Amino acid sequence: MIKENSSDIIKQVRKIEIKTRGLSSDFFAGHYHSAFRGRGMSFSEVREYRMGDDVRDIDWNVTARARQPHIKIYEEERELTMMLMVDVSGSRMFGSGDKFKKSVMTEIAAVLAFSAAQNNDKVGCLFFSDKVEKFIPPKTGRSHILMIIRELIEFRPESNTTSLAEPVRYLTNALKKRCVAFLLSDFMDTMEGRKEFEDALKIASGKHDVVAIKVYDKRETELPDVGIVEMKDAESGKTVWIDSSSRAVREQYHAAWEESSAEVDKILKRCRVDGVEIETSEDYVKSLLKLFKQR
Repeated sequence: MIKENSSDIIKQVRKIEIKTRGLSSDFFAGHYHSAFRGRGMSFSEVREYRMGDDVRDIDWNVTARARQPHIKIYEEERELTMMLMVDVSGSRMFGSGDKFKKSVMTEIAAVLAFSAAQNNDKVGCLFFSDKVEKFIPPKTGRSHILMIIRELIEFRPESNTTSLAEPVRYLTNALKKRCVAFLLSDFMDTMEGRKEFEDALKIASGKHDVVAIKVYDKRETELPDVGIVEMKDAESGKTVWIDSSSRAVREQYHAAWEESSAEVDKILKRCRVDGVEIETSEDYVKSLLKLFKQR
């Protein structure tokens, strides 16, 4: 039984690699490079001031010791670090079509990872629920990315609930050097949790280049008219019976979604974080390309 399960996982990893590696090669590598390269600058050397140099780059300590103006020279960082922060809470295991939210998040994460790998960038991954469940330090190489994909497929979290603030706080504390961080989630946090999330995101976005990718299912936006149905919260486990034939109930359901989405958008805007929404049945390639081109 164990061998069969292992074999099945290996097949899934290979299938995802073939699809996402091809996408990253054909579509994303160049756009990833242009969207995120050069956003970080590292100190290179000090040299004497020359006519036309920016006076804001003068190194006053060296200038005082040498008794003539010197400036700091910076160069574009040759190596970037990408961190994937992936939501593994209970709500990811939902899908009304061919794919669960988990499957879409896994594919997107794989595409981003292979795109980074083509630029020789390090890739790390962080799994979170209402806590940081697992942290995979950034490394380079195909085998490292395949290990991340395998973890994305088979990882089982200890908790089903969500705290968006936890992974963001962890990112700020764990990575001292600036990185590109993708937050993949359905953003189903409590209102109290969102306040903590915004506070943490303000700090993280000042240090890192954070991008939010919201993955959702169409059935989370609109309730079909199918009569009386039982609905279960995948994170809390609570169930409730509702009459979906009621127009008022369906409108209330949609309004709650709109309100929640608008609040998340406001938080991202206030924290100056780019974001994109991707529905499980749509082509995520177009959405990601549009995001990259806008940067």
